[in-house]
Amino acid sequence: MSLEKTDAIVIRSVDFSESSCVLTLFSRDYGKISALAKGARRPKGPFDSALDLLTVCRIVFLHKSSDALDLLTEAKMVRQFRSATKSLPHLYAAFYVAELLNALTDDADPHEELYLVALAAITALDGLAAIEATLVRFELATLRILGHLPSVDFCTNCGVEITTGSRVAFGQLSGGVLCGQCREGQSHVVRVSQELLQAIREIPDCDQVTPQLDERVGAELRGVLNHYVAHLIGRPPRLHRFL
Repeated sequence: MSLEKTDAIVIRSVDFSESSCVLTLFSRDYGKISALAKGARRPKGPFDSALDLLTVCRIVFLHKSSDALDLLTEAKMVRQFRSATKSLPHLYAAFYVAELLNALTDDADPHEELYLVALAAITALDGLAAIEATLVRFELATLRILGHLPSVDFCTNCGVEITTGSRVAFGQLSGGVLCGQCREGQSHVVRVSQELLQAIREIPDCDQVTPQLDERVGAELRGVLNHYVAHLIGRPPRLHRFL
């Protein structure tokens, strides 16, 4: 066992006993961590409010080499999500960020860039930034970092380059565009615009400001992402119905 320190975002909390809880945290240096926080549910517990959902904190934990839970020993709050009292939609959007972090990542698989992207999204939502633009950038950047970004230039089945057509076949199950020949017999295929494909190319690598999408392209992208993410995690995200 070793004592480790890192910054982390609290993305899930489950009661373990009258005084303790099991936390899921997404950390900067160690990826997703599942840890037991003893005494965290006491009114005057050792962690105070540092372990509230969406809180960014500096943690110290005892890493166990077996499948047992890590043990959280210290947590100091760095940033608290304060907009819950101002905007319920922004709170739900931040919960959605936490849900995707939990569903799309494995334990102990570090992704510092993903931590920074998630931190930027939660910080923006805490500042009441535009929800749709913030979530689209987070989703596409997350898919890129984890290797799940849909293919938009080459057929996902045969690899031929897709160069023509105002609308292109997009396979939700195959993970991207399909040529005319490979589209035959495929299920869950929709036809998408070139503007949508361009958005998927540009947004994941942009800086904090997401390129402006017109209403039609934004709605089209939202529909594709909803189905694509649901396929990746094996179910519709629970927060979809609140967004």
